[in-house]
Amino acid sequence: MSAFDSIVRDHGPALLAYATRLCCGDRHRAEDVVQETWVRAWRNIDRLTEERGSVRGWLTRVTHNVAVDQHRHRQARPTEVELPDTDPTSTPNPVDEVLDRIVVTAALDSLPVQHRRTLVEVYLADRTAASAAVALDVPVGTVKSRVHNALRSLRARPDLQAA
Repeated sequence: MSAFDSIVRDHGPALLAYATRLCCGDRHRAEDVVQETWVRAWRNIDRLTEERGSVRGWLTRVTHNVAVDQHRHRQARPTEVELPDTDPTSTPNPVDEVLDRIVVTAALDSLPVQHRRTLVEVYLADRTAASAAVALDVPVGTVKSRVHNALRSLRARPDLQAA
């Protein structure tokens, strides 16, 4: 067995436990830290003898330094975010807007006048049920029931089912 193998066998579990504590319990980051520590130990195998000082002390100091370096590196990088599927800077296609307007107009035209006026007040004028009741001069409960019935009627139409 080589000197490096015996160092890994003797100090590996303790080093991983120490790195896991340094990485706040993140086992994957701790394994990365320990792996980098082993690379540095391999490069400096001639220094890792008890005659030149504590091997475990050297390994824990290197582990600590690697963990701090990785933490600083992550803090210096901007946070990565996923890009949306569509370009947020693009403008909507005007054809889609026209088609939507045609579909909404046809759907509203299929409703009784009272239901249509109520939906226009609540959804298109963006009013609460109470303010729509004032605008329509009806009780709040009437506004709520008209909205409910109108939406139920629209949902029942097969030509308005979502694709």
